[in-house]
Amino acid sequence: MSALSERLRDGLPAEAVVTDPDVARSYAHDMASFCDAGAPAVVVLPRTVEHVQHVMRTATALRVPVVPQGARTGLSGAANATEGCIVLSLTRMDRILEIDPVERIAVVEPGVVNAVLSRAVGEHGLYYPPDPSSWEQCTIGGNIGTGSGGLCCVKYGVTAEYVLGLEVVLADGRLMTTGRRTAKGVAGYDLTRLFVGSEGSLGIVVRAVLALRPQPPRQLVLAAEFPTMAAAGDAVCRIMERGHAPSLLEIMDRTTLRAVNAMAQMGLPESTEALLLAGFDTPDPSADLAAVGEVCTTAGATEVVPADTVAESELLLQARRLALVALEKITGTTLIDDVCVPRARLAELLDGAQKIGAEYGLTVGSCAHAGDGNAHPLVCFDPTDEDEARRARESFDDIMALGLELGGTITGEHGVGVLKKDWLARELGPVGLEMQRGIKQVFDPLDLLNPGKLF
Repeated sequence: MSALSERLRDGLPAEAVVTDPDVARSYAHDMASFCDAGAPAVVVLPRTVEHVQHVMRTATALRVPVVPQGARTGLSGAANATEGCIVLSLTRMDRILEIDPVERIAVVEPGVVNAVLSRAVGEHGLYYPPDPSSWEQCTIGGNIGTGSGGLCCVKYGVTAEYVLGLEVVLADGRLMTTGRRTAKGVAGYDLTRLFVGSEGSLGIVVRAVLALRPQPPRQLVLAAEFPTMAAAGDAVCRIMERGHAPSLLEIMDRTTLRAVNAMAQMGLPESTEALLLAGFDTPDPSADLAAVGEVCTTAGATEVVPADTVAESELLLQARRLALVALEKITGTTLIDDVCVPRARLAELLDGAQKIGAEYGLTVGSCAHAGDGNAHPLVCFDPTDEDEARRARESFDDIMALGLELGGTITGEHGVGVLKKDWLARELGPVGLEMQRGIKQVFDPLDLLNPGKLF
């Protein structure tokens, strides 16, 4: 410990190295449940690329593991400390280095908060689409590490589609540049995409070149009530099949609606089984909402209410963004599944999650990015009740198993981390897992970068 902190301080400002055990413990874990975390030996808060390089050179010399972190809003334990590690918190590397309206790119450091970037590029008439529910807190580096998505995915895609290039500090301290600043480029292997979703296990992202889009018109949102989840799922399929291009397409079940109302008194309908939100940011969103409203009615919607104003639309979106927090308040803790299935199987997954919850005597509330089949069933439980906590974990696993049975994947945007390591092996199979481990060995032969995550 003493040798480690002394070596770190040789190349870092004194305030960048935190050794107080109580402070260090506050960096031990992200927001996931059921994920073990160790006690860090030291926390480092670098401000420059050179600082990060010094940390990695020191870690390599002393064979000390390094756990990179952003804002720790993750939900899979990917940012959890390992015992005796260096926690490398990148939140102070928070500069927007460049916004180029001609090339439609932004160059940023990893600690830039998603919402801060979105507002900054908006001043130039530009738009950075990925918008996780935690966008007011989460960082771009964390978004890259877990391959985050958000409400806009159905039309605009996820983080991976906006990362053009990276600067990455490797395990031995070398600096590598990947990708490009140009609109096109296919030179060599796509190492940029390899780092997106790697959860800090291959290198430390210290700079990112991000693609931007022109700022779209402000969206209007429609709310449609359905008597069954199957009817809501049918409406989603019809909307997509008929070529509509919503800017968002979200579902909340009755449990979630009641939880949001209990927390925020938003007046959402509590008798309906599923509420579908459809948004359009087209030149004539009212016409698009009318067309989709007819589709919903044909699919069995009992009530279709299009918002007349942007303010009304934002209120509906706020209800959706509050879903995770509201469900957590039911019992104090939730396990958040992140299963993505084909759109046509989404209703089966959400109905199945409800049945699994009932079998285990637990409350399960679900919301979903319906447009891309990414569901978030939340298992609510009391963490002080050992039996209830056991049932929560078993029901969580059953939901993931159901997702795979329906042709899906164990994670659409939250990552694998600690929580889903065993499930990654099941999804990839032995050959796929062997190739993944081989890639890890090439970039990090000493297994110093975020060890114990992914596999």
